[in-house]
Amino acid sequence: MNKKSIKEKRITIHDIAREIGIAPSSVSKALNDLPTISEKIKTLVKAKAKELNYKHNSSAANLRRGSSRTIGVVVPKINVAFFSDVIAGMEEICFENNHRLIICQSGESFVREVQAVETLIQQNVDCILISLSQDTTSTDHLGEVTRHHIHLIQFDRVDDDFKSHIVVNDNMDVSYKAVKHLVEEGYTRIAFLGGPDHLPLYKDRKEGYIRAIKEADLDIPYNYLVDNAIKTETAMAKAMELFQCKNPPDAFFTVSDYAALGVLKAARSLGLRVPEDVGIIGFSNEAFTEVTSPTLSSVVQQSKELGKEAANIYFNHILTPKPTRKTDKFSKLTIESAIIVRESSSRKGAKQIAAEPSIRRSVS
Repeated sequence: MNKKSIKEKRITIHDIAREIGIAPSSVSKALNDLPTISEKIKTLVKAKAKELNYKHNSSAANLRRGSSRTIGVVVPKINVAFFSDVIAGMEEICFENNHRLIICQSGESFVREVQAVETLIQQNVDCILISLSQDTTSTDHLGEVTRHHIHLIQFDRVDDDFKSHIVVNDNMDVSYKAVKHLVEEGYTRIAFLGGPDHLPLYKDRKEGYIRAIKEADLDIPYNYLVDNAIKTETAMAKAMELFQCKNPPDAFFTVSDYAALGVLKAARSLGLRVPEDVGIIGFSNEAFTEVTSPTLSSVVQQSKELGKEAANIYFNHILTPKPTRKTDKFSKLTIESAIIVRESSSRKGAKQIAAEPSIRRSVS
Protein backbone atom coordinates (compact mmCIF):
# COMPACT_ATOMS: atom_id res chain seq x y z
CA MET A 1 0.00 0.00 0.00
CA ASN A 2 1.48 3.39 -0.95
CA LYS A 3 1.45 6.35 1.43
CA LYS A 4 -1.10 8.24 -0.64
CA SER A 5 -3.72 5.51 -0.28
CA ILE A 6 -2.92 5.17 3.43
CA LYS A 7 -3.60 8.86 4.00
CA GLU A 8 -7.02 8.61 2.35
CA LYS A 9 -8.41 6.55 5.23
CA ARG A 10 -8.03 6.28 8.96
CA ILE A 11 -4.79 4.52 9.88
CA THR A 12 -5.08 1.29 11.87
CA ILE A 13 -2.56 -1.00 13.55
CA HIS A 14 -2.92 -3.28 10.51
CA ASP A 15 -1.51 -0.52 8.28
CA ILE A 16 1.45 -0.01 10.61
CA ALA A 17 2.03 -3.78 10.78
CA ARG A 18 1.95 -4.04 6.97
CA GLU A 19 4.41 -1.16 6.57
CA ILE A 20 6.89 -2.65 9.05
CA GLY A 21 6.31 -6.31 8.27
CA ILE A 22 5.24 -7.56 11.70
CA ALA A 23 2.01 -8.92 13.20
CA PRO A 24 -0.78 -6.47 14.17
CA SER A 25 -0.76 -7.95 17.68
CA SER A 26 2.90 -6.97 18.01
CA VAL A 27 2.06 -3.41 16.95
CA SER A 28 -0.66 -3.24 19.59
CA LYS A 29 1.69 -4.51 22.29
CA ALA A 30 4.39 -2.05 21.23
CA LEU A 31 1.99 0.91 21.31
CA ASN A 32 0.87 -0.14 24.78
CA ASP A 33 4.48 -0.52 26.03
CA LEU A 34 4.07 -4.16 27.02
CA PRO A 35 7.27 -5.79 28.33
CA THR A 36 7.00 -8.74 25.92
CA ILE A 37 8.07 -6.47 23.03
CA SER A 38 11.68 -5.32 22.62
CA GLU A 39 12.58 -1.64 22.89
CA LYS A 40 13.86 -1.74 19.31
CA ILE A 41 10.46 -2.83 17.97
CA LYS A 42 8.65 -0.32 20.21
CA THR A 43 10.79 2.52 18.84
CA LEU A 44 10.21 1.36 15.26
CA VAL A 45 6.45 1.02 15.70
CA LYS A 46 6.04 4.39 17.42
CA ALA A 47 8.09 6.15 14.75
CA LYS A 48 6.00 4.61 11.97
CA ALA A 49 2.76 5.46 13.84
CA LYS A 50 3.86 9.09 14.05
CA GLU A 51 4.88 9.13 10.37
CA LEU A 52 1.48 7.79 9.30
CA ASN A 53 -0.40 10.08 11.75
CA TYR A 54 -1.93 7.11 13.57
CA LYS A 55 -4.57 7.90 16.20
CA HIS A 56 -5.61 5.38 18.83
CA ASN A 57 -9.07 3.96 18.07
CA SER A 58 -10.64 4.41 21.49
CA SER A 59 -14.05 3.19 20.27
CA ALA A 60 -12.65 -0.19 19.28
CA ALA A 61 -10.72 -0.45 22.53
CA ASN A 62 -13.78 0.51 24.52
CA LEU A 63 -15.85 -2.10 22.70
CA ARG A 64 -13.33 -4.77 23.63
CA ARG A 65 -13.41 -3.88 27.32
CA GLY A 66 -17.19 -3.28 27.41
CA SER A 67 -16.99 0.36 28.50
CA SER A 68 -16.76 3.64 26.59
CA ARG A 69 -15.30 5.60 29.52
CA THR A 70 -17.67 8.33 28.34
CA ILE A 71 -20.54 10.06 30.11
CA GLY A 72 -23.18 12.18 28.40
CA VAL A 73 -24.95 15.18 29.90
CA VAL A 74 -28.06 16.92 28.55
CA VAL A 75 -28.89 20.40 29.84
CA PRO A 76 -31.56 22.92 28.74
CA LYS A 77 -29.01 25.68 28.06
CA ILE A 78 -25.22 25.76 28.19
CA ASN A 79 -24.95 29.57 28.40
CA VAL A 80 -26.80 29.80 31.74
CA ALA A 81 -24.53 30.18 34.76
CA PHE A 82 -26.24 27.42 36.74
CA PHE A 83 -25.81 24.80 34.02
CA SER A 84 -22.32 25.89 32.99
CA ASP A 85 -21.22 25.55 36.61
CA VAL A 86 -22.92 22.15 36.88
CA ILE A 87 -21.06 20.99 33.76
CA ALA A 88 -17.77 22.31 35.18
CA GLY A 89 -18.31 20.20 38.31
CA MET A 90 -19.15 17.10 36.28
CA GLU A 91 -16.16 17.56 33.99
CA GLU A 92 -13.83 17.87 36.96
CA ILE A 93 -15.00 14.54 38.40
CA CYS A 94 -14.89 12.84 34.99
CA PHE A 95 -11.30 14.02 34.46
CA GLU A 96 -10.28 12.67 37.87
CA ASN A 97 -11.74 9.30 36.87
CA ASN A 98 -10.24 9.18 33.37
CA HIS A 99 -13.60 9.60 31.64
CA ARG A 100 -14.74 11.98 28.92
CA LEU A 101 -17.87 14.14 29.08
CA ILE A 102 -20.08 14.70 26.01
CA ILE A 103 -22.26 17.80 26.41
CA CYS A 104 -25.63 18.28 24.68
CA GLN A 105 -28.24 21.01 25.09
CA SER A 106 -31.96 20.78 24.45
CA GLY A 107 -32.58 24.51 24.09
CA GLU A 108 -35.70 23.98 26.25
CA SER A 109 -37.14 21.79 23.46
CA PHE A 110 -38.54 18.30 24.12
CA VAL A 111 -37.83 17.27 20.52
CA ARG A 112 -34.19 18.31 20.77
CA GLU A 113 -33.90 16.63 24.16
CA VAL A 114 -35.08 13.33 22.67
CA GLN A 115 -32.62 13.72 19.79
CA ALA A 116 -29.77 14.42 22.22
CA VAL A 117 -30.59 11.29 24.22
CA GLU A 118 -30.72 9.21 21.01
CA THR A 119 -27.33 10.56 19.97
CA LEU A 120 -25.78 9.66 23.32
CA ILE A 121 -27.26 6.17 23.14
CA GLN A 122 -25.74 5.76 19.67
CA GLN A 123 -22.41 6.95 21.09
CA ASN A 124 -22.65 4.05 23.55
CA VAL A 125 -21.98 6.23 26.59
CA ASP A 126 -21.81 4.48 29.95
CA CYS A 127 -24.12 6.93 31.71
CA ILE A 128 -26.42 9.86 30.89
CA LEU A 129 -26.99 12.76 33.27
CA ILE A 130 -30.00 14.88 32.34
CA SER A 131 -31.90 17.98 33.40
CA LEU A 132 -35.27 18.09 31.66
CA SER A 133 -36.41 20.88 29.36
CA GLN A 134 -39.38 23.12 30.11
CA ASP A 135 -41.32 21.36 27.33
CA THR A 136 -40.76 17.84 28.66
CA THR A 137 -43.94 16.15 29.86
CA SER A 138 -43.11 12.56 28.83
CA THR A 139 -40.18 10.38 29.94
CA ASP A 140 -40.44 7.63 27.33
CA HIS A 141 -37.01 8.62 26.03
CA LEU A 142 -35.54 8.04 29.49
CA GLY A 143 -36.95 4.54 29.35
CA GLU A 144 -34.98 4.04 26.13
CA VAL A 145 -31.79 4.87 28.04
CA THR A 146 -32.32 2.16 30.63
CA ARG A 147 -33.52 -0.34 28.01
CA HIS A 148 -30.11 0.05 26.36
CA HIS A 149 -28.49 -0.78 29.72
CA ILE A 150 -27.13 2.75 30.08
CA HIS A 151 -27.17 4.24 33.57
CA LEU A 152 -29.30 7.35 34.11
CA ILE A 153 -28.99 10.15 36.66
CA GLN A 154 -31.49 13.04 36.77
CA PHE A 155 -30.56 16.40 38.24
CA ASP A 156 -32.22 19.77 38.91
CA ARG A 157 -35.28 19.41 36.66
CA VAL A 158 -36.39 15.85 37.26
CA ASP A 159 -39.36 13.52 36.96
CA ASP A 160 -39.82 12.00 40.40
CA ASP A 161 -42.03 9.24 38.97
CA PHE A 162 -39.21 7.89 36.77
CA LYS A 163 -37.00 5.62 38.86
CA SER A 164 -33.40 6.79 38.77
CA HIS A 165 -30.74 8.43 40.88
CA ILE A 166 -31.65 12.09 41.49
CA VAL A 167 -29.75 15.21 42.56
CA VAL A 168 -31.72 18.38 43.31
CA ASN A 169 -31.67 21.56 45.35
CA ASP A 170 -33.81 22.23 48.43
CA ASN A 171 -36.15 24.29 46.29
CA MET A 172 -39.08 24.44 48.69
CA ASP A 173 -37.05 25.31 51.79
CA VAL A 174 -34.89 27.99 50.18
CA SER A 175 -37.93 29.61 48.49
CA TYR A 176 -39.62 29.78 51.88
CA LYS A 177 -36.50 31.46 53.29
CA ALA A 178 -36.32 33.93 50.37
CA VAL A 179 -39.93 35.05 50.84
CA LYS A 180 -39.48 35.18 54.61
CA HIS A 181 -36.54 37.52 54.00
CA LEU A 182 -38.82 39.84 51.99
CA VAL A 183 -41.39 39.79 54.81
CA GLU A 184 -38.69 40.65 57.35
CA GLU A 185 -37.67 43.59 55.16
CA GLY A 186 -41.20 45.00 55.52
CA TYR A 187 -42.81 43.92 52.24
CA THR A 188 -46.44 42.82 52.56
CA ARG A 189 -47.76 42.42 48.99
CA ILE A 190 -45.42 39.84 47.50
CA ALA A 191 -46.06 38.42 44.02
CA PHE A 192 -44.67 35.16 42.62
CA LEU A 193 -43.34 34.67 39.07
CA GLY A 194 -42.92 30.94 38.52
CA GLY A 195 -42.06 28.37 35.88
CA PRO A 196 -43.82 25.45 34.19
CA ASP A 197 -45.89 23.88 36.96
CA HIS A 198 -45.46 20.31 35.64
CA LEU A 199 -41.79 20.30 36.71
CA PRO A 200 -41.31 19.44 40.41
CA LEU A 201 -38.69 22.11 41.15
CA TYR A 202 -41.09 24.91 40.11
CA LYS A 203 -43.92 23.34 42.10
CA ASP A 204 -41.61 23.22 45.12
CA ARG A 205 -40.59 26.87 44.73
CA LYS A 206 -44.25 27.87 44.56
CA GLU A 207 -45.05 25.80 47.65
CA GLY A 208 -42.19 27.47 49.55
CA TYR A 209 -43.57 30.88 48.59
CA ILE A 210 -47.12 29.97 49.66
CA ARG A 211 -45.91 28.55 53.00
CA ALA A 212 -44.00 31.73 53.86
CA ILE A 213 -46.92 34.01 52.87
CA LYS A 214 -49.41 31.99 54.93
CA GLU A 215 -47.06 31.89 57.92
CA ALA A 216 -46.82 35.70 57.77
CA ASP A 217 -50.64 35.90 57.58
CA LEU A 218 -50.50 37.82 54.31
CA ASP A 219 -52.91 37.67 51.37
CA ILE A 220 -52.23 36.13 47.97
CA PRO A 221 -54.51 37.79 45.39
CA TYR A 222 -55.28 35.43 42.49
CA ASN A 223 -53.20 37.51 40.05
CA TYR A 224 -50.11 37.40 42.28
CA LEU A 225 -49.44 33.77 41.30
CA VAL A 226 -48.00 33.70 37.77
CA ASP A 227 -46.64 30.56 36.08
CA ASN A 228 -44.41 30.30 32.99
CA ALA A 229 -42.70 33.65 33.57
CA ILE A 230 -39.04 32.64 33.50
CA LYS A 231 -37.85 34.76 30.58
CA THR A 232 -36.98 38.45 30.99
CA GLU A 233 -39.51 39.68 28.42
CA THR A 234 -42.38 37.61 29.83
CA ALA A 235 -41.62 38.63 33.41
CA MET A 236 -41.37 42.29 32.43
CA ALA A 237 -44.79 42.17 30.75
CA LYS A 238 -46.39 40.40 33.74
CA ALA A 239 -44.80 42.84 36.19
CA MET A 240 -46.08 45.81 34.17
CA GLU A 241 -49.60 44.38 34.39
CA LEU A 242 -49.34 43.86 38.15
CA PHE A 243 -47.82 47.27 38.84
CA GLN A 244 -50.79 48.92 37.13
CA CYS A 245 -53.53 46.95 38.87
CA LYS A 246 -55.64 48.29 41.74
CA ASN A 247 -53.54 46.60 44.45
CA PRO A 248 -49.99 46.40 43.03
CA PRO A 249 -47.28 44.22 44.61
CA ASP A 250 -44.51 45.85 46.64
CA ALA A 251 -42.19 42.86 46.12
CA PHE A 252 -41.54 39.95 43.74
CA PHE A 253 -40.09 36.51 44.31
CA THR A 254 -39.10 35.01 40.96
CA VAL A 255 -37.86 31.52 40.12
CA SER A 256 -35.12 32.79 37.81
CA ASP A 257 -32.75 35.75 37.73
CA TYR A 258 -33.85 36.51 34.18
CA ALA A 259 -37.37 37.02 35.50
CA ALA A 260 -36.00 39.21 38.30
CA LEU A 261 -34.25 41.30 35.65
CA GLY A 262 -37.59 41.68 33.83
CA VAL A 263 -39.23 42.96 37.03
CA LEU A 264 -36.36 45.41 37.54
CA LYS A 265 -36.81 46.76 34.00
CA ALA A 266 -40.56 47.16 34.53
CA ALA A 267 -40.03 49.01 37.80
CA ARG A 268 -37.52 51.37 36.18
CA SER A 269 -39.81 52.12 33.25
CA LEU A 270 -42.54 53.17 35.70
CA GLY A 271 -40.22 55.27 37.85
CA LEU A 272 -40.44 52.93 40.84
CA ARG A 273 -37.50 52.79 43.23
CA VAL A 274 -35.86 49.46 44.09
CA PRO A 275 -35.82 48.46 46.93
CA GLU A 276 -37.73 51.41 48.46
CA ASP A 277 -40.94 50.98 46.43
CA VAL A 278 -40.52 47.37 45.32
CA GLY A 279 -38.29 44.52 46.46
CA ILE A 280 -36.97 41.82 44.11
CA ILE A 281 -35.27 38.48 44.67
CA GLY A 282 -34.41 35.97 41.94
CA PHE A 283 -32.99 32.48 41.64
CA SER A 284 -29.66 30.99 40.41
CA ASN A 285 -27.22 33.85 41.13
CA GLU A 286 -26.40 34.59 37.49
CA ALA A 287 -23.29 36.70 36.94
CA PHE A 288 -25.29 39.77 35.88
CA THR A 289 -27.01 39.99 39.30
CA GLU A 290 -23.87 41.59 40.73
CA VAL A 291 -23.62 44.34 38.08
CA THR A 292 -27.21 45.55 37.70
CA SER A 293 -28.20 48.81 39.36
CA PRO A 294 -29.32 48.11 41.98
CA THR A 295 -27.69 44.70 42.37
CA LEU A 296 -30.14 41.79 42.49
CA SER A 297 -30.68 39.50 45.48
CA SER A 298 -30.73 35.85 44.47
CA VAL A 299 -30.62 32.23 45.56
CA VAL A 300 -27.25 30.54 45.11
CA GLN A 301 -27.67 26.83 44.35
CA GLN A 302 -24.13 25.44 44.89
CA SER A 303 -24.31 24.45 41.22
CA LYS A 304 -20.74 23.21 40.78
CA GLU A 305 -21.11 21.08 43.90
CA LEU A 306 -24.36 19.70 42.47
CA GLY A 307 -22.55 18.74 39.26
CA LYS A 308 -19.79 17.00 41.20
CA GLU A 309 -22.25 15.05 43.31
CA ALA A 310 -24.25 13.96 40.24
CA ALA A 311 -21.11 12.63 38.54
CA ASN A 312 -19.89 11.02 41.74
CA ILE A 313 -23.09 8.97 41.94
CA TYR A 314 -21.88 7.14 38.83
CA PHE A 315 -18.31 6.63 39.96
CA ASN A 316 -18.94 5.93 43.65
CA HIS A 317 -22.36 4.29 43.66
CA ILE A 318 -22.90 2.67 40.26
CA LEU A 319 -19.40 1.89 38.96
CA THR A 320 -17.92 0.79 42.28
CA PRO A 321 -20.81 0.02 44.62
CA LYS A 322 -20.08 -0.71 48.27
CA PRO A 323 -20.55 -4.39 49.26
CA THR A 324 -23.19 -3.38 51.82
CA ARG A 325 -25.18 -1.26 49.37
CA LYS A 326 -27.97 -2.73 47.24
CA THR A 327 -27.33 -1.78 43.61
CA ASP A 328 -31.06 -1.77 42.79
CA LYS A 329 -31.69 1.11 45.19
CA PHE A 330 -31.78 4.68 43.90
CA SER A 331 -30.36 7.58 45.88
CA LYS A 332 -31.74 11.10 46.12
CA LEU A 333 -29.30 13.86 47.03
CA THR A 334 -30.49 17.30 48.07
CA ILE A 335 -27.97 20.13 47.84
CA GLU A 336 -28.87 22.93 50.23
CA SER A 337 -29.04 26.42 48.73
CA ALA A 338 -28.59 29.85 50.32
CA ILE A 339 -29.74 33.44 49.80
CA ILE A 340 -27.42 36.17 48.60
CA VAL A 341 -28.93 39.43 49.85
CA ARG A 342 -28.05 42.42 47.69
CA GLU A 343 -29.53 45.87 47.14
CA SER A 344 -32.80 44.89 45.42
CA SER A 345 -34.37 43.43 48.57
CA SER A 346 -32.43 45.18 51.31
CA ARG A 347 -34.57 47.97 52.79
CA LYS A 348 -32.91 47.53 56.18
CA GLY A 349 -29.37 46.96 54.96
CA ALA A 350 -29.42 43.21 55.58
CA LYS A 351 -26.17 41.34 55.23
CA GLN A 352 -25.45 38.49 52.83
CA ILE A 353 -26.60 35.12 54.13
CA ALA A 354 -23.65 32.74 54.19
CA ALA A 355 -23.73 29.85 51.75
CA GLU A 356 -22.13 26.66 53.03
CA PRO A 357 -22.47 23.53 50.85
CA SER A 358 -24.57 20.92 52.63
CA ILE A 359 -25.96 17.65 51.29
CA ARG A 360 -28.90 15.54 52.42
CA ARG A 361 -29.04 11.93 51.21
CA SER A 362 -31.93 9.52 51.04
CA VAL A 363 -32.38 6.11 49.40
CA SER A 364 -35.50 4.72 47.76
